[in-house]
Amino acid sequence: MGHRKYAQPRRGSAAYYPRGRAKSMEARIRTWPKNNSDEPKILAHCGFKAGCVQIVTIDDREKTPNAGKQLVSLGTVLVTPPVSILGIRGYSKDHYGLHAEFDVYANEFPKSISKEINLKNKEGAIENAEKMLGRVKEIFAIVAVSPRAAGLEQKKPYIFEALVSGGDVKKQFTHVKELLGKEIKIEQIFETGATIDVAAITKGKGWQGVIQRFGVKKKQHKSRKTVREVASLGPISPSNVMYSVPRAGQMGFHQRTEYDKRIMMMGNTENNQIKINPDGGYKHFGLVKGDFIILKGSVPGTYRRLIKLRSQIRNAPVKITKPNILEVVI
Repeated sequence: MGHRKYAQPRRGSAAYYPRGRAKSMEARIRTWPKNNSDEPKILAHCGFKAGCVQIVTIDDREKTPNAGKQLVSLGTVLVTPPVSILGIRGYSKDHYGLHAEFDVYANEFPKSISKEINLKNKEGAIENAEKMLGRVKEIFAIVAVSPRAAGLEQKKPYIFEALVSGGDVKKQFTHVKELLGKEIKIEQIFETGATIDVAAITKGKGWQGVIQRFGVKKKQHKSRKTVREVASLGPISPSNVMYSVPRAGQMGFHQRTEYDKRIMMMGNTENNQIKINPDGGYKHFGLVKGDFIILKGSVPGTYRRLIKLRSQIRNAPVKITKPNILEVVI
């Protein structure tokens, strides 16, 4: 009787294969929500993770045992400098997927970004783009953020695309066209009390064994050869190890998207009434300067990492209520 005679839950999740390193420090957003409004809106922004605080609030969830009582919850502080609108990209769509039809760039960029990149329009780019709007299905804004605006040392800006949704394609194109070369603050996209999704690259752990990587139970201390390994790699036939068997390998530095993070506070350090900076600044980050938000709960990634913020794709609330914050414990 070589097999075991009792049931046991699977160790480790099968939802996150392959567990390899992410190709970039910047997370990708590949799915976007729909904006049913007639007014176009950019659906994404970004920030840099600074640290964690505790938030004392009044529970405003009506159908909970703690309704109206004080709650202490974890909050994550993100520095959210303004993003610059560099350009517009239009996509057509067929049964193979999306295809880029045109790019239109701003004539002038902020100094911190123009030093690092060089984007120029072709002659008549805007006129040609307007002619192609008939076959365009989606409009994306090409946005950039400088880490130096968040107080970091990195010079190279992060550049990514953010979907513009709401209204028809012509309205979306006109909306982004008016914003070309300008900066957008996070308060122009999100509001306090709203819930958003975050995408980031998790903290890297390097090469780890099956105990830490999958949560496999250790063998008996007198077992043959090894203790911190799986007992069996599988049957003798077929003569290969199945992918579902826990193996040692890379842990962390994966792309993850987490849903429904509520914005508890949004402000600027210059005119904010509640102090959010600890004495000496946050560990491994420093002092938060400028625009910031506090999200309820944890956020993937380590300090100073880019966190992309997207409009909520599921469970969107009908009514947005502003949190009643009593205190922020640093």
